[in-house]
Amino acid sequence: MASIPKNEYRERLVKFQANLRRAGLDAALVHGNEADCANVRYLCDYWPTFESAAVLVPAEGEPVLLIGPESQEYARGRSLIPAIEKMIEYRESADPEYPGIAVTSYQDVVAKALPGKTLRKLGLVSYSITPLPVYTSLKAQFPGVELVKADDTLVSLRTIKTANEIACMKKAYDISEKAIDAILAEIKPGMTELQVTGIAQREIYRHGGEYEGHALYVFCGKNTCNAISRPTHNTIKANEIIQLNIGARVCGYSSSVGLPFSIGPLPEPKRRLLEFGLEAHLKTIELMRAGRPAGEVVREYEAFVEGRGFKPYMLYGPCHAIGMMEVERPWMESTSTYELAENMTFQVDTFFYDKDFGLRWENGVRVAQGGCEKFSQRYMKVVQL
Repeated sequence: MASIPKNEYRERLVKFQANLRRAGLDAALVHGNEADCANVRYLCDYWPTFESAAVLVPAEGEPVLLIGPESQEYARGRSLIPAIEKMIEYRESADPEYPGIAVTSYQDVVAKALPGKTLRKLGLVSYSITPLPVYTSLKAQFPGVELVKADDTLVSLRTIKTANEIACMKKAYDISEKAIDAILAEIKPGMTELQVTGIAQREIYRHGGEYEGHALYVFCGKNTCNAISRPTHNTIKANEIIQLNIGARVCGYSSSVGLPFSIGPLPEPKRRLLEFGLEAHLKTIELMRAGRPAGEVVREYEAFVEGRGFKPYMLYGPCHAIGMMEVERPWMESTSTYELAENMTFQVDTFFYDKDFGLRWENGVRVAQGGCEKFSQRYMKVVQL
């Protein structure tokens, strides 16, 4: 099974600390939770469950993993950062008081991580998911410290993937394809969306996935209009669009293979939009290569869709990055100012919808000098059972 070696985690910390020094930060507090563990796991392979977690990383010196009161043994068995402290700020959302469990404070943690130094400027990484209890404790314990949104100091490292990261992603996509194989072999009209989701979950774990890469999509009929949703007890029907977005997670890295298909033929308007969606999906991949401005790719894609008369059916597009999260920075939007670079990884996400149906083609790619490497090949085609 693909994996990330321990020395690569150490290299990440060294590069991150260099970025902190360049940004003029004394330290950074990197937050993660069960749903979005990416930044914490990127630094130490710890993945909180029920509780949340953080890594305090000084600009110089050794980092400290901060966990909730219940996770000490779990963290010791998993974290690649040996220094671990229990804190009430990372307890689960039921807010237990934990009488009798000793916890530490931010002042104590900072004193250990920055011995003999004064904390003046602290970067907050994972800013959008850093919870209020963390913020209020920091303000109370360090009233004179400047708190700075500092996501870019870490996100910039995650944007370009290493060979080991790409290997993990390829394995995750391979498992996702196997799960779709099983769905297409077993799906029948009358099954519920949730029952079909169960087939995918069975296959993900059977083939070595550690978890789903995201909430799996199995929708039929009008439910396919949803850009973001969850499967329900809605039943699978013949001659309707059925939408799959199936993703496995391997060693922290996500995948997703998305295709619309049908059991029996579709009415002409639905088939026409489905076929154009695939055409637009492949067009996006054709436009992407290292050195191209991301915004230019998006504007050319949007012009292509409009020129073919399908703009009224487009919600957004055409790409977002993928790695430790199925959706992560950077997005590719018409306002994007960065250039695509080799070994950036994107999820090509082509979503169109009408009043009573929608569809999404989705695949991961690695940006290369001459174009893109596709992570999934098997279902880049119209499927009718």
